[in-house]
Amino acid sequence: MTTLSIIGGRVVDPAAHLDLITDLHIATGKIIAVGKPPSDFKAERQIDAQQKIVCPGLVDLSVRLREPGAEHKGTIITETRAAASSGITTVCCPPDTNPVIDIPAVAELLQQRAAHSGMAKVLPLAALTRGLAGEQLAEMGDLKEAGCVAVSNVLPIVNTEVLRYALEYAANCELTVFIHPREPWLGVHGCAHEGAVSTRLGLSGIPETTETIEVARHLLLIEATGVRAHFCRLSTARAVEMVKHAQTQGLHVTADVSAHHLFLTEMDINNYNSQCHVYPPLRTQQDKAALRTGLLQGGIDAICSDHQPHEADAKLSPFAMTAMGISGLDTLLPLCLHLAEEMSMDLITLLSYVTSKPAQILGIDAGTLAVGQAADICIFDPNDSWQLAPENMHSKGLNSPFLGWEFKGRVIYTLINGKVVYTLCE
Repeated sequence: MTTLSIIGGRVVDPAAHLDLITDLHIATGKIIAVGKPPSDFKAERQIDAQQKIVCPGLVDLSVRLREPGAEHKGTIITETRAAASSGITTVCCPPDTNPVIDIPAVAELLQQRAAHSGMAKVLPLAALTRGLAGEQLAEMGDLKEAGCVAVSNVLPIVNTEVLRYALEYAANCELTVFIHPREPWLGVHGCAHEGAVSTRLGLSGIPETTETIEVARHLLLIEATGVRAHFCRLSTARAVEMVKHAQTQGLHVTADVSAHHLFLTEMDINNYNSQCHVYPPLRTQQDKAALRTGLLQGGIDAICSDHQPHEADAKLSPFAMTAMGISGLDTLLPLCLHLAEEMSMDLITLLSYVTSKPAQILGIDAGTLAVGQAADICIFDPNDSWQLAPENMHSKGLNSPFLGWEFKGRVIYTLINGKVVYTLCE
């Protein structure tokens, strides 16, 4: 299939501030026209998108594929297929695989296997330091040439001088640094937000300051080195305010939040629900409100799934001993649509947090329906109501605290490079 038209859909492209009912035309994997087709164009296939939303394929800033190293939880094939089935056409893979993405061979392996799967595009993040040990800098230039779009350490870098050199090196390589703000000592043995709930349940706490101290330390070094930086998975009101202030001061910093932190709080672990065991931990109601406010008023630039699939056994132990993380691909778009409804947010603004803005953070040509761009497209029915259940999840990991939730809005088609890779209808 080399030519295709999507007819009569509500086309929403935040990058172009476009929201109207029109047609979209595709040839040789790219969008060639919005509206009327070129005079010599003839579509080999048409998709009827009436009553549907046609938007750019989602760009997810954090997806653990579990390969290499933990294929019993997920593989590149299963998780890129799950992403595509959820309207996500580009995913970022953090470097904490096994082996770590600290040499070009690992980055190339990931991309080759993803290309072989033919589903969501995989963009690896390179390790900031070798083995994520926080001691020796990784060869960032080589990793960039191997396809890594940014660098991240995931784990804390204890030595501030090493961190400074790492940020300087990344700046010289023109790479954005993805920062997971986690102070190495505070709450190191914790499993839940430090507060009344964790105290009552007898769980070790993770204080707010483990995040805010690291945000402050990094902001000072970002100012000193001039590196572009992106804060991953903010969870506290204070951190949002700190990033927002830095943005107003002209620092090149952005931040994201996981979709689940916009809905869940520490109260959701009340019955030791291990599906809510995540890092950063679920915080207070006030923090959740601040994260939502940050989307509209600055401080938060993108929403991601923070996808971490697990096998069933990983969540069966006592709360503190269970694996952290949520299988989030299946619920990213539904949760975002639910959020827009709760916050009375218009669709173009909502979709910008999972399309154009994450693409801008990565500096890639994606998350838009502009003519000439790759035809990575999500078509969803905004009125289709459904319930999340294990049998209708696409990820290998079924660990979700949203099982049983009723959602409105479901992906009908996903196209990658102009090819239909998922359809609910056929």
